[in-house]
Amino acid sequence: MISKKWPTQPLGQICLTSSGGTPSRSQSKYFGGGIPWVKSGDLTDGDVMTCEETITEEALSQSSAKLFRKGTVLVAMYGATVGKLGLLGMDATTNQAVCGISVPEELDRIYLFYFLLSQRASLIEKSTGGAQPNISQKIIRELNVPMPPIAEQLRIVDILSRANGIVRLRREAEKKAAELIPALFLDMFGDPATNSKGWTMVAFGDVGECRLGKMLDKQKQSGDFQLPYLRNVNVQWNRIDIYDLLTMDFHPDEQAKFRLQKGDILICEGGEVGRAAIWNGQMDECYYQKALHRLRPNLEMVRPDFIVCLLWHLARTGALLGASTHATIAHLTGVQLKAMKIICPPVALQNQFEQFADRCKSIQSQQASAFSTAQATFNALMAQVFQG
Repeated sequence: MISKKWPTQPLGQICLTSSGGTPSRSQSKYFGGGIPWVKSGDLTDGDVMTCEETITEEALSQSSAKLFRKGTVLVAMYGATVGKLGLLGMDATTNQAVCGISVPEELDRIYLFYFLLSQRASLIEKSTGGAQPNISQKIIRELNVPMPPIAEQLRIVDILSRANGIVRLRREAEKKAAELIPALFLDMFGDPATNSKGWTMVAFGDVGECRLGKMLDKQKQSGDFQLPYLRNVNVQWNRIDIYDLLTMDFHPDEQAKFRLQKGDILICEGGEVGRAAIWNGQMDECYYQKALHRLRPNLEMVRPDFIVCLLWHLARTGALLGASTHATIAHLTGVQLKAMKIICPPVALQNQFEQFADRCKSIQSQQASAFSTAQATFNALMAQVFQG
């Protein structure tokens, strides 16, 4: 492992750094060529072999876009992806949100990759910009890189790559476990967008009580009845995150209307339209705001797991967007949600699906725990390597 005796050098004294650029979007001749153009969203902490967009030779010669050679280490500098990394597996250009680092012979590029990965939290702390955090090339160049002999660098790379390989396997296992329930749904009920199995169709509003949450009016907040509530960001697919809850006034005469009960389904009105999860009583008392629909299902007609998986498939096929209002941002209003036609198989069959889904959730939980343990072990190993 790294010893404190190894000297360190600022990254900017060892490596050359540069950022890319964006050709003018008004010039169609600049896009769709044969040169890969990497954006920060293409960085996934691994090899970069493909990207969403390409540019032309003309764009490269007439814009600030720069060509980076295969083997360049990439770091995302802007927005939600700050600190994300990539190793170029091809010659490519980047936009200005990506810093390219050219690595000399005395520094192994994968060693540098792992060092930068170990510094992500520090980079995020040093970012500026609030909702859209940014880091500069200056911040990256000032990072002090431990410089053991190249043989020691390669030994460290071997150890960390083995540990990271375990993390990747655990991540893939967790991903495959998450695919079990949607696959089971299609097997039992067919495609809900086309009703391939010919089930009875009903209006969504007929399978339970649908209600939008309370609108936050900051001018009417007395502070006398502050209670926690869920926002759009708290509702992920089949998971509710109760961290970082906000509070607002829910007066006694409206608390019954907006208080969540175990088994309620929360559905996102905007953003990723229709994203849904089940409230399982994660805390004693919680409410919800207008960005969310709440379905209190009629259990004689539908089961919560069935509804969430149904919405997942409809969202993936675009059927929910077809039911929503399209302006600058798509919204699914209460009227639209209630009027939307959905399949309604026999509840006995839905109960079977729910029983199988419970078993799948147990597998998911085990895999998620294994992934979390592997990631924590890898992070601790990196810290030991680079901090001593």
